[in-house]
Amino acid sequence: MASQMTWVVIADAGRCRIFETKDRGRSVAAVLQHDLVADHRAARDLRSDRPGRTFDRSGGGRHAKEPRTDPHRHVQAEFAQTVCKALSDERGRFGQLMIVAPPSFLGDLRNSLSDDLTAILVAEVDKDLTKIPDREIPGVITPYL
Repeated sequence: MASQMTWVVIADAGRCRIFETKDRGRSVAAVLQHDLVADHRAARDLRSDRPGRTFDRSGGGRHAKEPRTDPHRHVQAEFAQTVCKALSDERGRFGQLMIVAPPSFLGDLRNSLSDDLTAILVAEVDKDLTKIPDREIPGVITPYL
């Protein structure tokens, strides 16, 4: 039965909703009781402490080091890994996977997908549908399934 089930992941960098459909998107049902939600703290709260200090190449000046990565970007990548882990944990419940996400987060999800999830990926849609009501989802995803 799982091979006929398609899970539709609708996500952005802060929120993920997962639906299932048996009839190629004509009707959908929520899989989770609640949405997966990313960490929404301010950048100053995401860092562990003050940035380190370094000397200038020439002269005696010192200045703070810039972080190697943007803290928000790091949280987005971690959230993509969390979503993909949740999908991997439930892999036996569905046979096909569709991902709908804005282009930048779609790339994060694509990079985090395991090989077995990539093998069953039937569609990637680069749109942000996280804020549309559940009743409108079938009309949007049906053309892609």
